[in-house]
Amino acid sequence: MALSIGHGYDVHAFCEGRPLVLGGVTVPCARGLAGHSDADVVTHALMDAVCGACRLGDIGRLFPDDDPAYAGADSLVLLSRVMGLAREAGYELLDCDCTVAAQAPRLAPHRDAMRSAMARAMGCDVSRVGLKATTTERLGFVGREEGIEAWAVCLMGRP
Repeated sequence: MALSIGHGYDVHAFCEGRPLVLGGVTVPCARGLAGHSDADVVTHALMDAVCGACRLGDIGRLFPDDDPAYAGADSLVLLSRVMGLAREAGYELLDCDCTVAAQAPRLAPHRDAMRSAMARAMGCDVSRVGLKATTTERLGFVGREEGIEAWAVCLMGRP
């Protein structure tokens, strides 16, 4: 089996009047994230990691933010489409791991729900999806509660 790794990163600023969606889960918070789609920073990083491993480009190329078709789009639906493209190219997800940095809100209570939601969208067992949450100890834009950032890595295989 040939192995391929991918890395993804995404960041979104907080904004008023939107729900906070992370890893496909609506997390209780007074503010959501600004973006063309649902601004799910965790799922976006994971999609870019899969795209990178499979040499599909990036989500900006697949789902342009100037295309009205993706306005308010559910990122789990987009993740499912990315996994479909990966499978068409002969790849299967072997493992992935995500890290989300947010000073607030507290994300640990939502971790398992996020892992399950992303696993369902990718059509894999939840054991293949890792997710960690951290703060930045009040440093930088995340520490000042201006936004949230996320990183993801994935290992893909193909015969």
